[in-house]
Amino acid sequence: QVQLAESGGGWVQTGGSLSLSCAASGLSFSVYDMAWYRQAPGKQRELVAAITSGHRTNYADSVTGRFTISRDNTKATVWLQMNSLKPEDTAVYFCNARFVAAAVYEDWGQGTQVTVSS
Repeated sequence: QVQLAESGGGWVQTGGSLSLSCAASGLSFSVYDMAWYRQAPGKQRELVAAITSGHRTNYADSVTGRFTISRDNTKATVWLQMNSLKPEDTAVYFCNARFVAAAVYEDWGQGTQVTVSS
């Protein structure tokens, strides 16, 4: 059974930094594309950053230059380093794992709260 365990959320002041981690188990991590999404109250879930199995990355415009996604296949872990945080970054952050073959295999973590105070 696939499990994605997020950690590292919390409270920080504007301009601060947080690092989120997502430890995966029950899947062949190296072949999965990994991503971080976030959902703020009353808003739709949105893609924050993604890293493919080949380590290509892409970011939402709102976080480019401030956030960095990385992965270590030997540890089956993906991280999201968040710098220069703003109040609008406040949301629940979710780890996502996706593998497309004959079918789409997709799993989500439970989410971790990030709160940025002004």
